[in-house]
Amino acid sequence: MIKNGEFYMIHEMRKRGMSITQIAEELGRDRKTIRKWLQKSEPVPYQRQVTRPGKLDPFKDYILQRMQEGCLNAAVIYDEIRAKGYTGGMTILRSFMQPHRPTVIQKATVRFETPPGHQSQVDWGRFRVDWHGTPWSCQEKCSLKTPSY
Repeated sequence: MIKNGEFYMIHEMRKRGMSITQIAEELGRDRKTIRKWLQKSEPVPYQRQVTRPGKLDPFKDYILQRMQEGCLNAAVIYDEIRAKGYTGGMTILRSFMQPHRPTVIQKATVRFETPPGHQSQVDWGRFRVDWHGTPWSCQEKCSLKTPSY
């Protein structure tokens, strides 16, 4: 983007007989930029691009409402808004939801630490071994029923 003062300076240099290449080298600009601005008689004001509404915009209120209700799973909300006509992707939805998620204050699990030798874990189970008879084949093992105790 060339400033207005620079625009008039380019035209003045050209009137003094400087070539496009000389002007470009003097100002540190590309020759094509200088040529483009020399073709115009007045500087063109900068125009901001109009921001278009995004695909997610019609659904933002619904998403925030669902998040207030406690649904923080983006996949669930994605399926819900897809049913309502959303055509965008999951990434846009997650990017929108991320700053609105509540911060986690503490971890989900609480550890109970004890010194070694003061606590242990035991898994209770029953095992049955038949020491009488011949070794079982696979079909015999699969057809056996669990004994009742």
